Amino acid sequence: MNTWYFAPLPIEYYGAKVLYFCEYDLAFFRERDHMLRHLAKVRIQHPPGNEIYRHNGISMFEVDGKTARTYCENLCYLAKLFLDHKTLMYDCDAFLFYVMCENDERGSHIVGYFSKEKQPESGCNLACILTLPAYQRRGYGKFLISFSYELSKLEKKIGTPERPLSDLGLVSYRSYWSRVLLNILKTREQQITINELSQMTMIKQDDIVSTLQHLKMIQYQGGNHVICAAPHVIEAHLKACGSAGLEVEPSKIVWAPYVGKE
Repeated sequence: MNTWYFAPLPIEYYGAKVLYFCEYDLAFFRERDHMLRHLAKVRIQHPPGNEIYRHNGISMFEVDGKTARTYCENLCYLAKLFLDHKTLMYDCDAFLFYVMCENDERGSHIVGYFSKEKQPESGCNLACILTLPAYQRRGYGKFLISFSYELSKLEKKIGTPERPLSDLGLVSYRSYWSRVLLNILKTREQQITINELSQMTMIKQDDIVSTLQHLKMIQYQGGNHVICAAPHVIEAHLKACGSAGLEVEPSKIVWAPYVGKE
């Protein structure tokens, strides 16, 4: 994969034209032969964490940045090569990493991830997100966003991504928020409030308002936001959203919220 941005790698890797990563533990090397020798010794064929989801050939692993520090640091180095302004680098201990993998007979192969703080003070349910370039345009980014909100539902906590969002990140989130909200409004026969939408979806109220404003489906009247959702308008917006692609099956998530103090 061609890289996009600078990453502050250890000094011994400065000037390297190519890096070779072990896809299981993400150790990286300047020489391919060194990586192959390492790969022959690797005993696990998946990320070093708990598998919390498996369905239709896709797995999600929860990796603790404190107990698997080297793996998570290597993941951050890898991610920084494809992210401009957001990635963890030196403080993995306070974060959990949710690594998405494709499964085959050789093991579980990383395609992307998102991270979140173990004990967020700002209500953020996602800090950093990346689908590796070789796996983009397959719906994996939407899947990761959706998965972060499924975890928020299990936590019973309203969530929002950490800011600032990149331009691509905003497009991805707005697409997710729009599809979720429109599908609720499409089947809703009675009036519904922004707060009710937030409680149903775990999407922050500000994100709901901004999304509906972008869709021109909300007005401010008499000191309140009023949703204007004609059926033909909803259908047109849903069509513009495109396919939902790969969807999360919530019943396949085996997970409990993090408890503990750092």
